[in-house]
Amino acid sequence: MQILGIIPARYASTRFPGKPLVDINGKSMIQRVYEQASSSGLTDVIVATDDQRILEHVHGFGGRAVMTAAHHQSGTDRCFEAYQLHDQPFDYVINIQGDEPFIKPEQIDLVATCFNNPQTQLATLIKKISTPEELFNVNAPKVVVNNHGEALYFSRQPIPYCRNVPNDIWHKQHTYYKHIGIYGYRTDILEQITQLPPSSLELAESLEQLRWLENGYRITTAITEYETIGIDTPEDLERIGFNV
Repeated sequence: MQILGIIPARYASTRFPGKPLVDINGKSMIQRVYEQASSSGLTDVIVATDDQRILEHVHGFGGRAVMTAAHHQSGTDRCFEAYQLHDQPFDYVINIQGDEPFIKPEQIDLVATCFNNPQTQLATLIKKISTPEELFNVNAPKVVVNNHGEALYFSRQPIPYCRNVPNDIWHKQHTYYKHIGIYGYRTDILEQITQLPPSSLELAESLEQLRWLENGYRITTAITEYETIGIDTPEDLERIGFNV
């Protein structure tokens, strides 16, 4: 399989401007993501950015990067433009979050294995929830899956509701999963979903992947045992022992 890894990287983050270029123990965040992705089994890896500073920085450490439009509303849209700009055909694209500098190459490879099934349209990772704090954290989207490992629904709230069970033991009564934000796309499906308008479920939950489900696309999931550490604010870095 020919799989292109794309790392969307915007400079203008509301909560953390210039986040891709922040130094983490001697290397920028975007360099750490790039190196982790390059250690996986991907055919090629590129950064898709809208900022000249990020483009030059990636080229400076020997990475590959392309300049994409500033108007994109999502990483998926930016990935599709970057895929179009690439001079080599690919069967699949994997969208790797640019603010997860410690993502494991094994997680990227796990997404790729979902496409061993030619029926897979879209793929992502999920992880078992083990605490009530995770379960009721609205910033950690949850996912309900069917018996085939396909996503039925994503929500910021715990689903299903455990009737007549105290909230603090719901995770012991039912297996809940949280969503790990890495996506794989069959390239023809990637083109199709970027043409879809925002959906009512997506707007209600502020979760892009609901647009795909609402329009009948199937999302295959794979279970990871690894935690991911997303960096949204300078405080997130401080919490894991790094100063900005």
